[in-house]
Amino acid sequence: MREHPKNRIERSAIRVWRIHGLIWSIIFTLSTASLFASIYQWGWPIWIGLISAALTLIIIVLSVFLFPPLRWRRWRYQLYDQEIYIQHGILIIKRTIVPMVRVQHVDTKQGPILRKFKLASLQVSTAATTHEIPALKLSEAEALRDQISVLARVEQNDI
Repeated sequence: MREHPKNRIERSAIRVWRIHGLIWSIIFTLSTASLFASIYQWGWPIWIGLISAALTLIIIVLSVFLFPPLRWRRWRYQLYDQEIYIQHGILIIKRTIVPMVRVQHVDTKQGPILRKFKLASLQVSTAATTHEIPALKLSEAEALRDQISVLARVEQNDI
C-alpha cells in the first residue's frame, strides 16, 4: 500500500469548521425551539420535543467540538507530476488519486469565513466529478492551482 500523503491543510481549518458547525447548530436549535412552541400550542406529547432537544445537543457536540479536529487530522494531500493524491474522512478514510490527464480545470474558492482566516479551497474538476482540498492558505491554494494547471496541460500535450 502507498504511503500517506505528506501535506496537511491549515490548522485554522478546525476553527472554520467549528464556525460552520455553530451556524448549523443555531439552525437546529431554532428548529427545536419552534417544535417546543408547536407542542405547547397544539398539546402534542412532550417526549417529541425532548427527543428533538437531545438530537440537537448531540449535533452541537459532534459538529462543533468532536468532528473538526478529527477531520483536520485526516485531511492530507500530495501533488505529483502525474497525479494528485487526496486522503480524508473521519470513520471511513477515503484515498483518491486524480490523474493529471483527467484534470479539466482547477479553481480556488473562498467564502466569507475562509476569507476571514485568509484561506481558500482548491477544486480540481474532471469529467466525472470535482475533488476539493479545503482550507489551504490563500497563497498556497493559488500556487497549487497554477502548478496543477501547468502539469495538466503538459500531460494533455503528451497524449
